[in-house]
Parts: sequence; C-alpha cells; structure tokens
Amino acid sequence: MNKQSRQFAIKQIITHQAIGSQEELCNALLKANFEVTQATLSRDLKELGIARVNTPEGIRYILHTESEERRLTPFIGYEIEDMYANESLVVVKTLPGRAQGVAEIIDSLHHPLILGTLAGDNTIFVTPASVGKIGEVLNLLRGLMTEKKNRVA
Repeated sequence: MNKQSRQFAIKQIITHQAIGSQEELCNALLKANFEVTQATLSRDLKELGIARVNTPEGIRYILHTESEERRLTPFIGYEIEDMYANESLVVVKTLPGRAQGVAEIIDSLHHPLILGTLAGDNTIFVTPASVGKIGEVLNLLRGLMTEKKNRVA
C-alpha cells in the first residue's frame, strides 16, 4: 500500500477512534491492512500535523485540520483539471480521488461568496451564496488555482 493510502487511513483512524499511543495506532493500522514501522508512523504523524494532546478522556492524537489545509493549499492548482458553471452552480473537476481534499480547502476559505461544497471522487459542486455571483465564484476559484501554482513553482 502506498504512502497516500496509509496517511489517509491514519487520518480516518484518528478522526473516528480515540487513539492515545503509537502502539494503538499501529494496531489499528494493522487491522486496516497497513503494516508500518514506528519510524514511518512518526514521520507520517509529523507530515499530517497530528498532535498528541491531553483531553478530558486522556491523552489522544488529534488532527489539526487547519494546519493540514494550510500545508496542502499551495497544491490545489495541481489537483484541479477544469471548472464549469451554469446559472446556479460551479462544477470543479479534479484528478481522480482528489475532490474531497480540494472541497475541504475551498470550504476552509470561509469566503462569503461560497455557501458550501459537495464532493465526489473527482467532481465538486460549489454552491454560490447568490446565483448572481456565479462569475465571481468562478473567478475566485480560478484565481486561487493560478495563485497557488505560481507560489509553488
């Protein structure tokens, strides 16, 4: 299994289970058919921005979505293949399997022009705050896409 799949599994486990140690996480990953070493797991946790914190229920790993979004935002332009719009909706086409991540980044903007997103595997529906603002939403997303590509290059 590849790194991307393993890291996705780590995020899912951390999000849906109370995990307090690397040993617990290794066992949960093993149940999900991912065999990892402690060194690999440590690197993955650091790359994903996962921190071990004290909670009322005890020490737990948590995923800092804000830090992850900040880390991934510069790559949004590489994930998007095309954008279309009609009178009521913007459709964003992404690389296969990347729509949910891109939609999360778009949602994290908390931009007043965007009510929200709905993501599938490679397609995102972006709902504008007003149908009269479709062009502005499309320009915002295209600008974000171009800006991020230029910043990384």
